[in-house]
Amino acid sequence: MKVLIWAALASLVLTLVAGLIVIPLLKKIKAGQTVLKYVEEHKQKNGTPTMGGLFFIVPSALVFVIFGGIKGRLATLAMTIGLAFMAVGFIDDFIKVKFRRNEGLKAYQKIIFQFSIAVIAGVFSYLNGITFFHIPFSSISVDLKWWTIPIVALIFIAITNSVNLTDGLDGLAGSVSAVYLISITALILVQISALKQMTINVLEYKKLNLLSAALVGGLLGFLVYNTNRAKVFMGDTGSLALGGFIGAISIFSSNSFFIPIIGITFVMSSISVIVQVAYFKRTKKRVFLMAPLHHHFQLKGYSESKITFCYSLVTAVFGALSVLAYL
Repeated sequence: MKVLIWAALASLVLTLVAGLIVIPLLKKIKAGQTVLKYVEEHKQKNGTPTMGGLFFIVPSALVFVIFGGIKGRLATLAMTIGLAFMAVGFIDDFIKVKFRRNEGLKAYQKIIFQFSIAVIAGVFSYLNGITFFHIPFSSISVDLKWWTIPIVALIFIAITNSVNLTDGLDGLAGSVSAVYLISITALILVQISALKQMTINVLEYKKLNLLSAALVGGLLGFLVYNTNRAKVFMGDTGSLALGGFIGAISIFSSNSFFIPIIGITFVMSSISVIVQVAYFKRTKKRVFLMAPLHHHFQLKGYSESKITFCYSLVTAVFGALSVLAYL
């Protein structure tokens, strides 16, 4: 536990310092986000620097390495997967900035990149025997054998896009992700003591927790600059990477099935978009004032800060319930 706290603090400090350097640089090179003005309150955000994910992910990865995280094979792979998704997001953000438009990579290009990373992760999991999945709120684990490949691939695609969709208000994706990572870290800690049969050795669990703690520290440092009114956006550089990290840490700790529980607000974002699009195509009417769901609440008159707090609170409650089940 002491190592996790020190890693989080180190990542926090490095991110705070990096922000002081990187944000002025992003402004200097005019790496501003072109914001769609569907929501009146977002007009003032046009031109806010983006690609801020760089200055909390890189320090987090550096802290992970310095604190010996690479001794864990699965944790190292989890970091690599997160960085791979960050690269996809960076390309997307770079195109947006360079051509001064809201859309970067084409949808099919993004999904090809995401699908490739996800399938590789699924195949690795299967070949290395990471085919066990904890059943939430029980001591039971199931071995899904070769089904692991498509399930893991689907999870990565779903969670990366869900985090990306949640990144629509100042501090929202960062806050919810930080609470999720704190929850999954606590969950892994209690599982080590509570479960009689562990699917991987304890060292691997500890290194996955180290990566999670470093990311929490980085996110807390980033939120200093990203909460309302944001001085910088994480962009797809940050949101896709966070989805990759969350997916990898959860999957490699055999906690994939906790993703839709602890990450219920991410699920809400995706489902609201799917429902809105499907219903509109059929009836030409809308279920929500705007999707994802957080924009619906915003158009209902709730402030960004209140929505962010409530999303984080819901995540914390479901995270606490998940942990309490093993105590």
